[in-house]
Amino acid sequence: MPNIETAFVKNYEGEVHTAYQRLGSKLRNTVRSKKQIEGASTVFQKMGKGAASTKARHAQVPVMNVDHSTVEVFLKDYYAGEWLDALDEIKVGSDERQAVINSGAYALGRKTDELIIDALGVSSNYAGDNVSGLTKAKVLTAFEMLGAVDVPDDGERYAVVGWGQWSDLLDIEEFANADYVGSEDLPWNGTQAKRWLGTLWMPHSGLVKTAGVRFCHWYHKSAIGHASGKDVTTDITWHGDRASFFISNMMSQGAGIIDAEGVVTLRCAE
Repeated sequence: MPNIETAFVKNYEGEVHTAYQRLGSKLRNTVRSKKQIEGASTVFQKMGKGAASTKARHAQVPVMNVDHSTVEVFLKDYYAGEWLDALDEIKVGSDERQAVINSGAYALGRKTDELIIDALGVSSNYAGDNVSGLTKAKVLTAFEMLGAVDVPDDGERYAVVGWGQWSDLLDIEEFANADYVGSEDLPWNGTQAKRWLGTLWMPHSGLVKTAGVRFCHWYHKSAIGHASGKDVTTDITWHGDRASFFISNMMSQGAGIIDAEGVVTLRCAE
């Protein structure tokens, strides 16, 4: 690539990757994830429940006969490009470059979360009605639904809600009062996430809203699969006719629901 120093390109690509990890997806780390997938799709294994039983002395150990099935997740390619004027780069240095870096990272991160949210949206396990907000009763109904199908309470449960529902949660004493959750878990300490009922709760602006109903989701990490054929990469080319660099950020990813029983959807009027 003429007129572009190799160090500049490498540093820029590294900065985009770092920004994507820091500023991009909020949900990628909350689901099963496979990297460096080769081909157009990948397969996630879904295993059913096993049962233990006794055996007679010297008899063969009984086999659980666990049901096995697979879920295929297809990858798609996504791009986020931007122009960076050479004179702007000279005038403002890293500030302008960082703005473009963050813009690309946010765009790709939103796409990653959109893929995961679409996968969560396949769930039809609805807790409560769709004419009220996020009430304590609705939360407890979802809690019971997860427990009824033995979704593990192992610290890998997540709940993603809209900002309106986050405000609803702040009106629930058990969620917002230190007497119930301890001062270290108070939502007032920061609005990025908060642990309650063995679950990490977080607000998200990208949840689907249809006909005045926001679709929120409570799920186990193993219930959703995310696949990456190519993590965020960057290509930079100089265009002399524009006196600008064209910066193309790209990735290849996909997501799908693996175990529908591990997802409960809370429909909330908004």
